Amino acid sequence: MTIRTYIGLGSNLGDSKHILAEAVLKLSSLGTVQVSKLYQSPPMGPQDQPHYLNAVVQLDTELSPLDLLDQLQQFEKDAGRIRLRHWGERTLDLDLLIYGQEQIHNERLTVPHVGVLERDFVVIPLLDLDDHLQINGHSLRDLELLQQANLTVIADQSWANA
Repeated sequence: MTIRTYIGLGSNLGDSKHILAEAVLKLSSLGTVQVSKLYQSPPMGPQDQPHYLNAVVQLDTELSPLDLLDQLQQFEKDAGRIRLRHWGERTLDLDLLIYGQEQIHNERLTVPHVGVLERDFVVIPLLDLDDHLQINGHSLRDLELLQQANLTVIADQSWANA
């Protein structure tokens, strides 16, 4: 059975646009994908690092949540991801944001992703893909954080095909 999932993408090391486009290509091997616009945002954690490029991919897949998580972590590893510090710089960050309507809480995975409703660099790209999306009964388009968003659009949805 095909499940609609949403994957958050982020990068602030190396050629981030190319790294994210490669990640979209890899994600397309797991099912049908659509991409949000590409955004630039300041880092959420330590401020002594470059700004991030962020996007969200809608992925329709038959993979189970943990199999999908394993694939995302492998793609991060393939891109040279090293975890130096909490909320630190990274070549590629892939977060499983939403997995259908499921609520998942285990030692490896929490879905919907923790903090998704407080992160403009996640909410705005999600709205690019589905402006009626709701998480835990909250309509994303009604969230207050949209009034104070700190994102810059870098490219429209065609960025991943370039």
